[in-house]
Amino acid sequence: MNAEFKIQNSAIVEVRGLKKYFPVLSGVIAQRVVGWVKAVDDVGFAIRRGETLGLVGESGCGKTTTGRCLLQLDRPTEGSVLFEGQELTAMSDEELRPLRRQMQIVFQDPYSSLNPRMTIGQIIAEPIRVHALARNGAKCRDRVAELLHVVGLNPLMADRYPHELSGGQRQRVGIARSLALEPKFIVCDEPVSALDVSIQAQIINLLEELQEKFSLTYLFIAHDLSVVRHISDRIAVMYLGKVIEIADRRELYENPLHPYTKALLSAVPVPDPLVEAGRERIVLGGEVPSALNPPVGCVFHPRCPIAIDECRKAVPELREIKPNHWAACIRA
Repeated sequence: MNAEFKIQNSAIVEVRGLKKYFPVLSGVIAQRVVGWVKAVDDVGFAIRRGETLGLVGESGCGKTTTGRCLLQLDRPTEGSVLFEGQELTAMSDEELRPLRRQMQIVFQDPYSSLNPRMTIGQIIAEPIRVHALARNGAKCRDRVAELLHVVGLNPLMADRYPHELSGGQRQRVGIARSLALEPKFIVCDEPVSALDVSIQAQIINLLEELQEKFSLTYLFIAHDLSVVRHISDRIAVMYLGKVIEIADRRELYENPLHPYTKALLSAVPVPDPLVEAGRERIVLGGEVPSALNPPVGCVFHPRCPIAIDECRKAVPELREIKPNHWAACIRA
């Protein structure tokens, strides 16, 4: 599927004004809310059918919470999540059940996301049985064997337990489980961050092959910019609960507009020592503010090297500065 087709195609997921606040409680018996952690604060974007949208940012910026809110694993505090035109936030758990088949997730840690008391075959078969997709046990076993083969594992591994597999093999099992219901959209929540570098490349290549084979759409969450650059069609950058820049992969890496994106890219090492030696390094001062008490105005202004007085007062909106290139910066 070429890039031009994906750009013209309609969005499969649309997010508007998404917020997720977690209460901070005080007291032992009579607990009361003393504050709110603004994990996701007014986020909006769209994911086109068949593309991979990379979502990047440092730890604690709200990437995983955003992904979970899209799937309604965490119910948003406010905002809208549309999946193929259907409003998910207004649906009950029972109404969401048929849509669960079409939206799946690959979790970050393959060591904790698989039940150690179940065999690999039982883990992959569980969603098939829950949704009654196999008429009998033989059909279910055949489907499990097919899925193991699709992700590059020997079907005989169905009788093994997770502790008998390597990290890369476990993550392949997690991917097979996500494919069991033939979904259209998959949230990949840092699926390679817990793996060795050589295994990371294998998993990334597998995800790309599966996307081509099954016409999948991905939200790929990561903090490694080199991984995101390899797999993504477009990239969204998050900082302290807000999306601050969205652009096509090449455009973002060659012409970043937001100062935070520029700082992130300046920290990515380049293999050529001559190029690396001549590059400008942007070192940000201070620490990331707390999501419990974010700064007034632009959330990045306390660390921004080009901040002005207006940045301390006004919250910059995410606006289209160049064609298909959006940034939330007053000075961009």
